[in-house]
Amino acid sequence: MNSQNSQIRKRWSWGITSILISSAAVIVAATNVATPSAVKAEQLQPEMQHSKGETLKPIAQSQTMPQCDMMKQNMMMPQRDMMMQAMMTAGEKTDRHFIEMMIPHHEGAVKMADLALKLSKRPEIKRLAESIKSDQTREIAQMKSWYKQWYGTSVPSTMAMMNHGDMMNMKKPMEMPMTKPMGMPMGMQNMMTGDLKALESAPDFDKAFIKEMISHHKMALMMSSMVIDSDRPEMRTLSTAIAQAQSSEIEQMRQWYQTWYK
Repeated sequence: MNSQNSQIRKRWSWGITSILISSAAVIVAATNVATPSAVKAEQLQPEMQHSKGETLKPIAQSQTMPQCDMMKQNMMMPQRDMMMQAMMTAGEKTDRHFIEMMIPHHEGAVKMADLALKLSKRPEIKRLAESIKSDQTREIAQMKSWYKQWYGTSVPSTMAMMNHGDMMNMKKPMEMPMTKPMGMPMGMQNMMTGDLKALESAPDFDKAFIKEMISHHKMALMMSSMVIDSDRPEMRTLSTAIAQAQSSEIEQMRQWYQTWYK
């Protein structure tokens, strides 16, 4: 059973890691472009202090920035402008990706809650399951409504996102857009299929449910941090609500686990 639970958590970890890596790629790329300019600016300060207190004269620009380097910098200007533009739009793309990923994540929690309402032997777990199902079903409806309003289309289905991700992965590296739409992480898809069956067949359902729901909530906290600084107040409010509700539920489940199984 411990091995089974470990495999479930590993699949989830890889799935969410792919989300965070994909959402952060634009900002990292833009930061890497800006770094060389910052270094050269430091090299061109009027004066530099030697470690022994001597004042050194600035090195001539021709020494620090040879003509070939200046030509390279000029050639990089259009690329840098593109990077900066991408960084400026990264927040909007992150909001969209967040909704596309958080909806199936919430749907997985609702399915786990449905199992708890059917299989749990503890009234505390059933009350928690009812709360999770109510809250996350409402948030799913909110996110679908926002997506339609902001992007003029419905949220892609799980299968559509998986197929789109596969098609994008078939392109050559040079053809890959910097901010390509993300496909559905396999870990998240597995939780909706085989892993739910593993939870359903666990020898002690309530014990397994607590472990897996804590892990599931932790990943929701990681995901919600992606939009805590969103330009949209709706997204910031949702991020805060997820963090507050699910942090409280994690603590409650930990207390139950300590009481019932230690």
